[in-house]
Amino acid sequence: MKSLSTVAVLLAGTVFAPAALANTAAADAERDYLPKEIVVKGQRADDYGTDDGSSATKTPTPLIDVPQAVSFITEDQLEDQAVHQLGDALRYVPGISMETGEGHRDEVFIRGQESTADFYIDGLRDDAQYYRSLYNIERIEVLKGANALIFGRGAGGGAINRVAKRAEFQSAISGEASADSFGAFALLADVNQPVSDSLAMRLNATYEEFDNDRDFYEGRFIGISPTLTAALGPDTTLVASYTYDNDERVTDRGVPSLNGGPLTGYDSTFFGDPDINRFKAEVNIARLRLDHDFNGGLSANASVQFADYDKIYANILPTGTNGTTVSLSGYEDAQQRRNWIGQANGIWQAGSGNIESTFLFGVEASSQDSLNTRRTISFDDGDDTTVNDNVTALAETIFIPAYSFNTVSRANDSQLSTLSFYVQEQLQIGDHIELVGGLRWDRFDLETRDINAVAGNRIDEEFSPRAGLIVKPTPDLSIYASYAESFLPQAGDQFFLVSPGNAQFAPEKFTNYEIGAKWAPLDNVLVSAAIFRLERSNTRFTNELGITELTGESRTEGFEIGAVGEVTKFWKANLGYTYLDGELTSDSTFGDAGLRLQQLPRHSVSAWNRFDISDQIGFGLGVIHQSDQFASFSNEVVLPAYWRVDAAAYYTVSERLSLQLNIENLFDEDYYPSAHGDNNIQPGEPFQARIGVRFEI
Repeated sequence: MKSLSTVAVLLAGTVFAPAALANTAAADAERDYLPKEIVVKGQRADDYGTDDGSSATKTPTPLIDVPQAVSFITEDQLEDQAVHQLGDALRYVPGISMETGEGHRDEVFIRGQESTADFYIDGLRDDAQYYRSLYNIERIEVLKGANALIFGRGAGGGAINRVAKRAEFQSAISGEASADSFGAFALLADVNQPVSDSLAMRLNATYEEFDNDRDFYEGRFIGISPTLTAALGPDTTLVASYTYDNDERVTDRGVPSLNGGPLTGYDSTFFGDPDINRFKAEVNIARLRLDHDFNGGLSANASVQFADYDKIYANILPTGTNGTTVSLSGYEDAQQRRNWIGQANGIWQAGSGNIESTFLFGVEASSQDSLNTRRTISFDDGDDTTVNDNVTALAETIFIPAYSFNTVSRANDSQLSTLSFYVQEQLQIGDHIELVGGLRWDRFDLETRDINAVAGNRIDEEFSPRAGLIVKPTPDLSIYASYAESFLPQAGDQFFLVSPGNAQFAPEKFTNYEIGAKWAPLDNVLVSAAIFRLERSNTRFTNELGITELTGESRTEGFEIGAVGEVTKFWKANLGYTYLDGELTSDSTFGDAGLRLQQLPRHSVSAWNRFDISDQIGFGLGVIHQSDQFASFSNEVVLPAYWRVDAAAYYTVSERLSLQLNIENLFDEDYYPSAHGDNNIQPGEPFQARIGVRFEI
């Protein structure tokens, strides 16, 4: 097998080589990098690329002019990969490691920073703990590095934004049905219809049933999302949307570890009770956005979002094994959250000739009410853990003795209100220099009470700066350097509770330094590369005298390169490689100085390709690789390195009907891609085939 460095060079070469042979005469002319029109009817755009960088700046900015690393997956790539869940899609983004999320939520590591809350939809926060479906999503964007200027608190390692589908003024009806070799299936529908010259409506809906190789695993998802677009005048547009998601599934906590690695030989064994390991979530999100162009270079938009999350899950889970016996514990957890977010932005574009300015000024206010309760489980012997006597018998089932729920052991009630103001200037000087600078001020007011009605309150007022320099030797090439900061209050990213002891401490701080380049060697290809350092500070540490201080620090350094787009008329690709090195640089609550950051593979590779050998027949080939990584900050359990190969075949019956076959884990490799601590390790799925049909009317 070639070395990892050789693989990285080959990945880059697959795009650079065709580019070097291409006619470069067009490089002397200015290209149109504005966002392309979204195609919703007839022939699919078959587009893996995008020119739209507006999510990173809140202004109409080409992606090549954004001074930070951005990865994205378009709707066409999602369809080609037959991916319906956000977590599955993110496995094809290098630099991201997936946490198991305890079997009930999306959870990611971006540049070594763990988060359950840095998720957004159309730039608005969607921070509750649940699984996100993609049936109503047009594009996934991963904006890397500190992002507080645009997104507010958190987003220290990066932010994940989903761009939602919206109603268009074209008639279109499409649908999809698919089923896999484990019995899981999905049905999707997308209906778009103009009602008049000024009003259009769209409905996206899905029904999905889950299954895999894990014993007892099952579940189902129902989603419905109507949207409305109204042209209120030649310069004013109103977009309204509503999403209802209902998700029920088994809560699967994976397998324990043994001798510093995952317990092998039991990849299908369910270490729980299918009658108790259950997850249910109901999510209601309503959004309203108004855009208006005042002409003369001035435009504005305002958005309001209401989100209501109601979720409960319970589980029995493994807490360790010695190879002969396995320890278990269990609990039930309920979470309710209600969010209101209001945001308004003004954009003023001015200047001509050698000086052009794009100035952003905005305000955001939000309120969030959360309640989190928990009940633990006791087994017949009165303990919270029990032991199975014969681990070798676990290949089929596990014996769970009788148990009962204890009284509520945790009840955290929190109210959060925020107010933010931000400004940003994008200044273009001549044809070759662009400056980006901005500042955000946040007021963060958190009030919490625990089960004993003990109050923990904290008010933070923080400034978050951002600065970037972009040099463009040609219109097709940008070289940038950037600096950005973000912060996270000591309550953590879900803000359920801040104890009186922790309420005295200022927020954690994230500082990102980055140098990178973006190059468009072909009209539909973008190559990007970045070198970065991300520093985290103000982490709590309790010293030998029992005094807690904000002296904990960590650092992540790395390099990434990617290429995406239509390389030739028959080849579309999204390729990437990331190198990451991170450690605790001082003692903290996470561990001792010198420990490597958890779930931080040194090398990660993702490569998805589609080859169309004729108008009717196409093939897909994908590769995912992550080198070995520690399951937790203990650095005692290693998730082994792995390679996963996926494949696909496509057959276009007619302009309105197509068939496809997707194979995941083509070579049936045993691998362990994610964990939640040292003893909840998720086995990867074995060989799996999915066949689907897609139609358009």
